Amino acid sequence: MSSENRHAVDMLEGLQTLKSRFLTAFGMTKFGFSCALLLLALAGAVDADTPAQPEPASGFAPRPAVTGARFMAVTANAYATGTAVDILKAGGSAVDAAIAAQLVLNLVEPQSSGIGGGGFLLHYAAAQNKLRAYDGRETAPQAARPQRFLDATDKPLPFYAAATGGHAVGTPGLLALLALAHQQHGRLPWQRLFAPAITLAEEGFLVSPRLHALLLKDKYLLRNEAARAYFYQADGKPVSAGSRLRNPELATVLQRIANEGSGAFYQGELAREMVAAVAAQAGGNLSMADLAHYQAVEREPLCGNYREYKICGMPPPSSGAVTLLQMLKMLERLPLAAEPPASMQSVHWFSEAGRLAYADRSRYLADPDFANIPLRGLLDDGYLAARSKLIRDDTSMGRAQPGQPPQSVADFADDDAEERPATTHLSIVDAEGSAVALTSSIEDAFGSRIMLHGFLLNNQLTDFAFLPQQEGKLVANRVEPGKRPLSSMAPTLVFDASGKLLLVLGSPGGGHIINYVAQTLVALLDWKMEAAAALALPHFGSRNGPTDLEHGRAAESLAPLLRARGHEVNLTDMTSGVHLVQRSNQGWIGAADTRREGVARGE
Repeated sequence: MSSENRHAVDMLEGLQTLKSRFLTAFGMTKFGFSCALLLLALAGAVDADTPAQPEPASGFAPRPAVTGARFMAVTANAYATGTAVDILKAGGSAVDAAIAAQLVLNLVEPQSSGIGGGGFLLHYAAAQNKLRAYDGRETAPQAARPQRFLDATDKPLPFYAAATGGHAVGTPGLLALLALAHQQHGRLPWQRLFAPAITLAEEGFLVSPRLHALLLKDKYLLRNEAARAYFYQADGKPVSAGSRLRNPELATVLQRIANEGSGAFYQGELAREMVAAVAAQAGGNLSMADLAHYQAVEREPLCGNYREYKICGMPPPSSGAVTLLQMLKMLERLPLAAEPPASMQSVHWFSEAGRLAYADRSRYLADPDFANIPLRGLLDDGYLAARSKLIRDDTSMGRAQPGQPPQSVADFADDDAEERPATTHLSIVDAEGSAVALTSSIEDAFGSRIMLHGFLLNNQLTDFAFLPQQEGKLVANRVEPGKRPLSSMAPTLVFDASGKLLLVLGSPGGGHIINYVAQTLVALLDWKMEAAAALALPHFGSRNGPTDLEHGRAAESLAPLLRARGHEVNLTDMTSGVHLVQRSNQGWIGAADTRREGVARGE
C-alpha cells in the first residue's frame, strides 16, 4: 500500500468522529458521507497525470430538491449557499447574493474558481423584464503570441507543461465582472458583500472531503511555496478533511478590495505582486498594463426557441449558448418526449446532435472581437434543419464535419483546445424574482498552481488552441494579445411560453458543460422529470469524438447497443455540478447535482 493510500485509510477512523459536523456543514446524507470517505481512500491511487477528469465525482448520494416561497440559492458548497441566503434575507439582490457567495467559494472551493480567474454572468431583472449578459473572461497578455504553447520544434507542449506555470496565466476578470454587475444591480453596499468571506477566512472553515481528495492527488501544488505552506502539512500530507483551515492573507486582500473597490486588485501593490509571481515562472509575462486596462464587458444575451420555450445564454467568447441552441434546434424535430429518459434511442440522437454542434464550435467560434463569427448563420433555422437531417435513426455518423452556415466568410482550421473541468456554478433567484446564473473558473483544478496572498491564479490561456494554424489555415481560437479564450461555460435562463422565468441553471465540467446543460433541459422540458431526478440521470453525449457514457452508472449498459450502431463508446467519469432553480406554483424549487458538494436552500 502506498503511503498516500495508507494515510487515506488511516483517516477513516478519525473522520467518523466528524460525521455529525459534516452532515450539518455540508448538507450531506449519511450515504453521501460514506461515498466521500470511499473517495478519500481511493484518491491516492488516481493517476495525477490523467488529463481527462481532474475533478472526479464525490459520490452519488440521493439529494432531494428543496422549496422556497420567496427566494432560492444553489451553490457548490454549504458555506456559500448559507452566505447567499443570509444576503437575500437582509434584502440583498440576486447579484449581491452571487457576489458574496462567489467570494466564499474562492475560500472553501479554491480548486475551482476565485479572484484569480474569470467568469460569465447572466442577470434577469424581473421588474423590467430585462436580461443582460456580463463577460468577465480572462484576456491574453499583450506580450502573448500565437506560438505561446509550442516548443522549440513547433510541437504543442504537453498539457501540464503549459498549464502549471506562467505560460497559461491570463489577466483575471472575475472581480471586474462582479464590480460591473454590482454597479448595475446591487442593493447592499459593496463592503457588506465581502464581510462573510473575510470573517470565514479569519476564523477558518472545515475542509471538505472533496477538497482533501483533490489535494491528495495533485502533484503540482507542492512546487509552489505559498500553496505548499497553505494546503499541506510539514510532512507533505494535505490538510485533513474536517480540519479547520484559516486564510488570513486572503482576508487581508478581500478587506482591501472591500474598502477600495476592485481597482485595488488591478492597480498598485497587489497588481505588482501578481505580475512578479507570474514572471517568476517559465513563460509568464503578465504586465501591469494588462491588469490596469482589463475591462469586463456587457454583451447582448443570445436567445433562441426550443419548442415553446425561450432559452438564453452567453454569446461568444463563450460557446455555451451557441452550441447549446444548435443541439436543441437539431433535436427539436425528433420525438424525444416519446422516448424514456436515457433510452438507447435518445442517447443516440443526443450524441449525434452533439457531434454536429461541436464540429461547428471547433471551426467557427472564438472571441468575437478578434474573429468574424457567422453567429446568425450558425443559428439559422434552415441551416440547422439541414444539419439535423444528417442524424440517422439507426447509424452513427462517426466524426461530423463542420457545416457551411450562411454568412460564413472566414476559412478557419479546427480548434484543438481541451477545456478543463475545474469550474463552479451558482444559481440564485431573489425575493423580487430577479435571477443570476454565474459560472466562474480558474480552469484546471487549482489553476496554474501559482498562489499568492491566499488565492490561486488561473491557467485559462490553455483554452486557446495550442496550434495556431493547421494545413495553412488559421485557427479562430488561436492566441493573440488581449484576446479572450473560447469557453464552454453555459449559464442559462429559460422562459416559458408566457415569458415568465422558468429555469436558472449551469454547470462546471469543462468541454462537457454544454452537454450537461443540454441533457438537463431535455430531461426537464421533454421528459418532464422532477428537478432532483433530472440532475441524477446518468450522463451521455459526444463532443464530436467518442460517445461518452458515465462510468459506473446505468448508461454503461447501452454501450453494446451503441457500438452496434457504429458508435465508438468511451466509459468515463462525467463530473457535472448542475445547480438548478425552477419556478413552481409555490415559488421556487432548488436542486444540486449529486456528484459534488452542492447545496440548495430557499425560504
